[in-house]
Amino acid sequence: METKINLENIQTLTDFKRNAKDYVERVKATKSPLVLTVNGKAEVVVQEARAFQELLDQLEHLEEEVYQLKLETLRREINIGIEQLENGQYTEHDEKSLEAFFEGIKVRGRKNFAQTNAL
Repeated sequence: METKINLENIQTLTDFKRNAKDYVERVKATKSPLVLTVNGKAEVVVQEARAFQELLDQLEHLEEEVYQLKLETLRREINIGIEQLENGQYTEHDEKSLEAFFEGIKVRGRKNFAQTNAL
């Protein structure tokens, strides 16, 4: 369910104050949010309560789905790691080589971060 803001549903806060009852009735009837501007800049959204609750419920559901997907991925990655460990596919590090290993991770991370922010 994609909600787009209709240009007719963008009004000034001043006009909303003058005609609040009419705007509230329109929002309730159309179930479409109303954007209120202050000095030409969008500042507030007025939305029918049930539609807002549905949006919150949908967001909560999607957050739970994302959490479950992350959990499944983490479990899968852990199982891969356990399997690799059992198959001898690992590298042992002493303190010096471990420092170099982590430094390499930091360097790659900084490089990836710089590339991402350059976009």
